[in-house]
Amino acid sequence: MMRMKETHVDIAIPVYHPDDNFADVIRKLEFQDIRPCRIILIHTVDEGAADLEDLTSEFENVEIHTIKKEDFDHGKTRNKAASYSDAPYLIFMTMDAIPADPHLVSNLLKPMAEKNVAVSYARQLPKEGCAALEKINRSFNYPDSDIKKGKEDLERLGVKTFFCSNACACYNREVFDLLGGFVDETIFNEDMIYASKAVKAGYYIYYTAKACVYHSHNYSLSEQYHRNFDLGVSQAEHPEVFEGISSESEGMKLVRKTILSLAREKKLYLLPGFILFCAARYLGFRKGKRFDKMSRKAVLKMTANPDYFLKKWSMTDPVRN
Repeated sequence: MMRMKETHVDIAIPVYHPDDNFADVIRKLEFQDIRPCRIILIHTVDEGAADLEDLTSEFENVEIHTIKKEDFDHGKTRNKAASYSDAPYLIFMTMDAIPADPHLVSNLLKPMAEKNVAVSYARQLPKEGCAALEKINRSFNYPDSDIKKGKEDLERLGVKTFFCSNACACYNREVFDLLGGFVDETIFNEDMIYASKAVKAGYYIYYTAKACVYHSHNYSLSEQYHRNFDLGVSQAEHPEVFEGISSESEGMKLVRKTILSLAREKKLYLLPGFILFCAARYLGFRKGKRFDKMSRKAVLKMTANPDYFLKKWSMTDPVRN
């Protein structure tokens, strides 16, 4: 196979207990039409961690850096990855996001030619076996046309102005450094928190519909509750981003779109399950926004990220039961 041309863009991926399919993700990145100079893996290790070198030994431009599980943080870990790169553009991905074609990198880079674009993020397509409700959710958050979002869109789009996903997103490194990178400690939403800083500083967030990855999850009701609890925690911990900007209105738009889609596709039998998922999302989110009023025992039962709280509490006094 012909080797793709090289340009100065790096890709950074936090990795934790990867399966055998991860090698295929790296392979698809290696053979992009614009080939990344380096693929930087931040491997979170604990007891029983896989030997990442075995999975990636066939690839010449992969470098691996390890951290302990207790040191992982959504923002700090990605900042660590950025510190190993000197590329003018840096693409962050998650290990379960699969490039849909060889044009992912080039399509992510195209919006960077426009003035003041800080981030270009990819469209997330449902994976094979994706549940019907999750497919609708993907199409709601990731439509088939580009969207350029800036400060002037706040009144119209609300919190959606800041929507961005590090499942696959390209960052202008000059702007990234100027804005101080990601917040160092956050349970979730490091991408949206960064996007809010960029928008408020006069930069743009660009949704690039032709840059596609396969990325979806069939969450259970319990998993959805825990995930939205952490989403609520993130918003409570960052009032400078989310205070005064409603998230519930976006939720109502998704509800309307889902009901219409189910009716159109003659799948209204899925409606009771959808109502339960909406309840799990809403209740988890509302609980998460009030996490600081709860006991530590209750918080640990509700979060999907107990290590975040244990580390946070270990640095504070007094201990609360």
